[in-house]
Amino acid sequence: MSALKDKLKADLSVSMKARDELRTRTIRMALAAISTEEVSGKEARELSDDEILKVLTKEAKKRREAATAFADAGRAEQAQAERDEESVLEAYLPAQLSDDELGRLVDEAIAESGAEGPKAMGQVMKVLNPKVAGRAEGGRVAQAVRTRLAAG
Repeated sequence: MSALKDKLKADLSVSMKARDELRTRTIRMALAAISTEEVSGKEARELSDDEILKVLTKEAKKRREAATAFADAGRAEQAQAERDEESVLEAYLPAQLSDDELGRLVDEAIAESGAEGPKAMGQVMKVLNPKVAGRAEGGRVAQAVRTRLAAG
């Protein structure tokens, strides 16, 4: 079993003993999403830590989007609950890149791929994605690349 999944299970046990409903609920949801991913596809498999990080990132993004939707609908209590769950998930994710760090990585990827102009975005993303995996949201990365390519 992956180290990250072990940590989630251990933390679930601790949060249950502490009667921490938020952490218990959130970690259970994360483990359920991981289990679902493990049995999807043609045959069941054990996820690596990197694959588990992708699942957790996707779940955190769902919480962020749901919080925005609830807030827009005037349902502050539900929006806050979603934000609380997202913060629990973020404890398991790598630290997000700052705008400066992301910009530097984008510049390196553009130089490495020799890309010029907006049509070369795919080449840059191919080089950049492995470097930022899990540390920056896809839309944010794409926007940074688009901006740099348009300026250059």
